[in-house]
Amino acid sequence: MILRYLIKKEMIQIRNNTFLPRMILMFPIVIMLVIPWVTTMEVKNIQVTIVDQDCSTLSRRMIHRVEASQYFKFKGLSATYDEALKVIEHSNADVVLVIPQHYERDQLNGKTANVLIAANAVNGSKGGIGSAYLSNMVSQSITENHVIRAELPFSTIEMFNPHKDYKVFMIPALICMVMVMMCGFLPTLNIVSEKETGTIEQINVTPISKLDFILSKLIPYWLIAMVVITECFILSWLVYGIVPAGSIWVLYLLSMVLALIFSGIGLIISNYSDAMQQAMLMMWFVMVCVILLSGLFTPISSMPDWAQTITMGNPLRYFIDAMRTVFVRGGDFHSIVYPLSVLVTFAIVIDSWAVFSYKKIR
Repeated sequence: MILRYLIKKEMIQIRNNTFLPRMILMFPIVIMLVIPWVTTMEVKNIQVTIVDQDCSTLSRRMIHRVEASQYFKFKGLSATYDEALKVIEHSNADVVLVIPQHYERDQLNGKTANVLIAANAVNGSKGGIGSAYLSNMVSQSITENHVIRAELPFSTIEMFNPHKDYKVFMIPALICMVMVMMCGFLPTLNIVSEKETGTIEQINVTPISKLDFILSKLIPYWLIAMVVITECFILSWLVYGIVPAGSIWVLYLLSMVLALIFSGIGLIISNYSDAMQQAMLMMWFVMVCVILLSGLFTPISSMPDWAQTITMGNPLRYFIDAMRTVFVRGGDFHSIVYPLSVLVTFAIVIDSWAVFSYKKIR
């Protein structure tokens, strides 16, 4: 009975807050509508200058390919390699393609036609991916123009994401970020704001138990999390035409558990904080570490061994793995039993810690 009134109090506070309801509604919309377009995994507008030392039909065909590509911006021809390097030094080009003499003759005679690709690696991602794109284009051109065309001994099948649309990979990650930010920061600031206004002292002298108090803080934000993830699913379907490949109810179950975990983390931080600024800085530190060590953007297998060991204590790692298993691969409940079990364990431990760390004066 007491818990019901406490939850009602929290909902009235949220409703009377002029900023919070708007943030709950608009934050997922902005993230889902803007971020998928600006965090593209494709590298485009790679500026290329070409040194054509062959001046043949095939070399001109290569130049036209670069001009026609949507990934490159042709910055013109350079007379020599040294001149092309100066173009890079002045930041007017990212990659130099040098077509050597006898390029066409070597291809027609069945010899290896070597070209030089020099990339500006100050921006490692752009330089590396740009040179890889250009290398692939050159390889395709050589294969097409070669007199003896051998069939490739292999074929490639793209599973789960046949069109290689990066948004299919990004949307589960963005849903994770929205959930973490909303369920982490809002409960953190809730208790600290009550400490600063002095209302927490009135609650401390009442016969309300620690468990009822913490549950009254967890349940409203658990409900908010369900509203937020529903927004994300609807926007994913309406804007991008992307729907979960697996059961949406399994995704809701995962989200419920994650909401309890990060709401609990937020309450733990607020229990140990005395000021809003202290709580925000601490929560931001935790969020950055959790997101970067989760495999959200960087594969965990690419991390050093010590970092991979640390990620085992990160609940977001298991949530992302389960989320992508269901959302992208179409996995069922049995395919996520292990990560779900780990997440439930995290939820029990963290929420118990939130209850016991709350200091109540009797």
